[in-house]
Amino acid sequence: MAYDLEEQEQLETLKAWWKQYGSLVIWLAIAGVSSFAAWKSWTIYQRNQAAGASDMYEEVQKALTQKENAKVQGATTALVEKYSRTTYASLAVLASAKSAFDAGDMKLAKTQLNWVVEHASEKELVALAKLRLSVIALDEKDYELGLKLLAAEFPAQFEAEVLDHKGDILLAKNLPVEARLAYQSALKKMGEKMPGRAIVQIKLDALGGAVEEKPSVDQASTHGEKK
Repeated sequence: MAYDLEEQEQLETLKAWWKQYGSLVIWLAIAGVSSFAAWKSWTIYQRNQAAGASDMYEEVQKALTQKENAKVQGATTALVEKYSRTTYASLAVLASAKSAFDAGDMKLAKTQLNWVVEHASEKELVALAKLRLSVIALDEKDYELGLKLLAAEFPAQFEAEVLDHKGDILLAKNLPVEARLAYQSALKKMGEKMPGRAIVQIKLDALGGAVEEKPSVDQASTHGEKK
């Protein structure tokens, strides 16, 4: 009987395990084989889940391209009902939230985004959902909620965007000094070619440009000594 490379490696692992521990207690060997069989079955199940979810996610994307919100929501609901634990489910719900937002259904958009926050296992997708919720909060003038969402812990690659959004909310709250500091911090975390950098620079310039950093107490004393 022929085995593929992955199965050969798994068999070699089992053989090595048996050589080391098989002579101790026979039931340990039986338990080991049972665990391997269960793991193998779970791997096959996961592959089938991913394949099925991928096909259904394509339907969501197709409906999104056609800007048919009802179809997007229907396809997303079907995917979540069958494959809720897959990454495709979270991606589909994010897509459906955007579709609902574009259709003016803020209530549904928020419901979808909150689902991602609560169920997605990938921290990047949770971060995206929170950022989009903060945009809706700004649109609805719920500034405290927006700032609360942005106060959460975000992956490093989102820090600049978080600060940019924070600046927008602070500006809407009529706090231009705080907004300027947020935009300045956002720029510091952005690369020269990062998308959106020019827009943040425009907003910062409109508020009077960067805030000059005051020297620390140590720096001031050292400067005084040189004089």
